[in-house]
Order: sequence, then C-alpha cells, then structure tokens
Amino acid sequence: MVQQMASERRTALVEGLMGRFPQVPPEAVLKEDLLRGGMAFDESALSGNEDGDVKPKSYFIFSFDHRTLPELGAAALNRPPEEIVLTGGPYDLRRTVVSVRVNPASPYVVRAGEDGALGLYLDGARIADVGLPPMPDYYRHTLSNGKSVMEVAPTIQWGYLVYLTVFRVCQYFGAKEECQYCDINHNWRQHKAAGRPYTGVKPVEEVLEALEIIDRHDTARASQAYTLTGGAITSHVGGRDEADFYGQYAKAIEERFPGRWIGKVVAQALPKADVQRFHDYGVRIYHPNFEVWDRRLFELYCPGKERYIGRDEWHRRILDSAEVFGARNVIPNFVAGVEMAQPLGFASVAEAIDSTAEGLRFFMSHGIVPRFTTWCPEPTTPLGKENPQGAPLEYHIRLLETYRATLEDFGLSSPPGYGPPGPGRAVFSVSSFMDSLPAVDPDPEPVAP
Repeated sequence: MVQQMASERRTALVEGLMGRFPQVPPEAVLKEDLLRGGMAFDESALSGNEDGDVKPKSYFIFSFDHRTLPELGAAALNRPPEEIVLTGGPYDLRRTVVSVRVNPASPYVVRAGEDGALGLYLDGARIADVGLPPMPDYYRHTLSNGKSVMEVAPTIQWGYLVYLTVFRVCQYFGAKEECQYCDINHNWRQHKAAGRPYTGVKPVEEVLEALEIIDRHDTARASQAYTLTGGAITSHVGGRDEADFYGQYAKAIEERFPGRWIGKVVAQALPKADVQRFHDYGVRIYHPNFEVWDRRLFELYCPGKERYIGRDEWHRRILDSAEVFGARNVIPNFVAGVEMAQPLGFASVAEAIDSTAEGLRFFMSHGIVPRFTTWCPEPTTPLGKENPQGAPLEYHIRLLETYRATLEDFGLSSPPGYGPPGPGRAVFSVSSFMDSLPAVDPDPEPVAP
C-alpha cells in the first residue's frame, strides 16, 4: 500500500510539473524523470544481447544504472536495449529517444501488454508506446580478431553517434582524486569481474577496422559523428600525453575516412598548444567538460581536477580553446543535478538553478554553448550512495526552462554535432536539452575558424 501510494504521488508529481511548466515539452518532463530515476524491465522487454534483433546496452563508458551488475537480475544476463523511443499514450508524446538506465525499483516499467506490444507503464497504466532500436547490420560482424563492433565502436543516440571510449579507466584514481559522481573505474572493474569483454586501451587498428565495418554497412548514413573519449590522463598512456593519445585516433580516422564523420573529443581542459594539436589532428568539436559550476562544489566533487588544474584555470582554458576551434565548436558538459547532492549541495532548487544559470551566462556570454548530462546516481559513487533518488525532478525541469531562456538571451542556437533539436526530432539521449529547444535545422557541420 505504501509503495502504491508513493508511485501514485509520482504520477501526480509528473503531471503537476507538466501543468506548472507548459513551455517545457511533456516529452522532456517524462524523459528527465526516466533519466534521473531509471526504468525497470520486465523479462519480455530484454534485448537478447548480441544474438537478438535489438541493439543491446553497450555500457560505453559509465554504467548509467541504479544497481551494480550483480544486483540487476535478469537484466545483467540478458541485456536491456541501448535506448528506447517513446510515442503516443495519454500525453500524446512525440518521438522521444531515452537512454536506458536500469533501476529494478523504478515505478516506470517497460513490459509487453496483453497485445504483445511493448509499453511504458506507470502506476499500472500504460503511458507510452515503446520502440526498441533494431540491431544494426554492422553489429552482426566481428573484427578479424573476433572482437565485436559493439565492444570497440558502439553507437548511441539512435545510431547518430559512434562512441569511442578508447581509454576505459581514469588516472584520477581513489577517493582523493576521482570525481565523486563518476563510476568509470568501477564500471571497468564490474565488467571485468563479470567476464565480459571490456578492452582497457583500444588499439588504433581495431578502431579503424570497426569503423570500416560501420562505414560499409551503414548505407543509410545514420552515423554522422564520432566521439573520442575516456578517462583523464595525468601522465602518459603508451608513452603519449593526453592530447597525443586521443589525437592519434582522430588523425588515423580522418586520414582513413576524410569527412565521413564529425570528429569530437572529450578531454580535460588542456593548454592552448595541446588544444591546437587536437584541431591539427582533425578534431572539429572539443568538449572540455566543466562538470559543476559552483566553486565550492567543484573543489569537493572534482578533487583530482582541482588538484591538477584548478577551477579558474579550467575555465580560462575553455575560453582559450575557442580561439582554436571557434566558440560554437567548444561545448563543455556539466552533470545536471549534482548541485543538489546532499549533504554538501544546495538545499533548494532555486539556489541550484541560480548557480547553474550563472555558469551558463558566463560561457554563453563568450559564445560558448554548454550542454548537460542528467545525473544518474550510480550506487558505487560517493554521491550516488548518499543520494539514490538523485536531484528533484523540479530542478531538471526548471533547468530546461533556464537553459533555453539563456540561449535566447544571447541569441545562440543549439550546438553542432548533436543532430536536430526539437521535440519529436531530437536524438540526444542522456538529457532533454535538445528536446526542449526550437525545432529548427542545425548547421550541417561545425565551421572551423
């Protein structure tokens, strides 16, 4: 009875926020709630791993789950889909792509109805039809060494983005250096412990071979961008510093596949000379993520980044990088919601929004448009352990409203390399910022300075 009442309050919360914030699309309200709190899967909705007809969840960098693999039950053995797409239902949802974050305790359940069709259920009521990503042809092929394309070069955002996590661990290691919301190192450990293939450092040749398979079989050209990323490098990997390590992949990709994909790199905020090397190697979009705006919270939540670089220097380097890439092509991410993580975060939604809005205005005043990932409180992280429910849904909805208003204040538009904006069109799956922006056609590709 208590659980049922709590679930009913969830429906009331969601519909109440839809009513209070009519300028935020209802698709975005539901999507944010699913991203912050996860979704449960009936066995009828699990994917069948790489032998099925559905693209399975690849765990491409973080776990993005509310339980560890051993705690996921059937979802650990028979993977859930990478993403789902929601349509219809009582809210008349337009097509909405949502990254899958598994939470067996979630009030949202994906299951087959009496007619066999999959739906999303809340409080026992079907609130949306659910579509699953089809297994792409390129996932059915292996590299010459037997590795799967999904392991080396998975695609997300409904096939738009090839996600190349070429360094699966982070050199910010341990409680005194790891970001307090990040489970990259634990995700590596849990996959190795489960006996799953999870390559630590992906050889350049393997990446090129996987991309060759994608290029050959992606005849519709659904994949339009690639992201090079991985853990921070504070010393060297394979004798290379961070700029050269990640840059070597971009150089090889651009030489083998000139112009095939928009090249993006997620790395630390590096000195301008290192950033120039990224650009020289062929990268066209740079993501030097600032993580959280508030000075005190940055120092507490990102101790390694504060120790090695420092918040003020990090921000200076972001601005400097605009001189290399052009402001439009510098897109730092922040983790939306950690501002409210207790016991050290902001106590009220208003305070958290005011702080984040200050950061948005700072960067947008320089022509730089940040983007954000909705915080998933993974259970092995310090902030996730203390805050299993994440941030309040109202925070996320007010952030969407603030983000769009700030963008309009500075006469800016959605960042390049994320596909089309607008409800019913957006494919960016780990937050709703693109779903909440006007449905206008983006620039076809970033413009280099």
